[in-house]
Amino acid sequence: MLKALRWTIPLAIFSILVAFLAIGLYRNPQEIPSPLIGKPAPVFKLAKLHAPGESLGSDDLKGQVWLLNVWASWCVSCRVEHPLLVQLAGARIVPVYGLDYKDKPEDGAAWLARNGNPYTTSLVDRDGRVGIDFGVYGVPETFVIDKAGIVRYKQIGPLTSEALEKKILPLVRELQR
Repeated sequence: MLKALRWTIPLAIFSILVAFLAIGLYRNPQEIPSPLIGKPAPVFKLAKLHAPGESLGSDDLKGQVWLLNVWASWCVSCRVEHPLLVQLAGARIVPVYGLDYKDKPEDGAAWLARNGNPYTTSLVDRDGRVGIDFGVYGVPETFVIDKAGIVRYKQIGPLTSEALEKKILPLVRELQR
C-alpha cells in the first residue's frame, strides 16, 4: 500500500501539471483578459514626442473616446500593424494616441518620419512606467478608452483588420453615442 502511494501522488501531480500546460498551449495569447477592463485608465502626464517641452495627461483626454496604441521603433510587430493605424487615422473615426514605450525619443521620431505618423499625439514613456501601469505585456498593444477615462478593451499584439472591424470600431461607435 505504501509503495503504491509513493508513486501515485507524484503521478497525480505530474498529470495535473501536464493538463494545465495543455490548456495553456491551446489558449489564444491575444485573449488574455486585462484587469483594467471596466476600470479607470492609469493617470499619467508625459512629454509629447514631437514637442518635448509640452505634455499631455490622461485628464486632458477625458470627454472623448480614444485609442492608446503602445509602440516602439525597435518593435517588429509594430511595423506589421502600422499601415492599418495610418489608414485608421486617415478615416478620422477615433483619435489615436501613441505611447512610445521604452524607446529613445529620437529613434521614435525618426521611425514615424519614415513610416508615417498616425497619432494625434505620441507620448514618450522612456522608462516604461506608464506602460507598466497599463499592464503592457509587450508591444504593440492597443486600448480603447471611453469618455469617462474607463478602459473598455485591450488588444494584445498587432491590430488586424478583423479586430478593428469586428471588435474595436463597433465598440468605439457605441461609446461615442
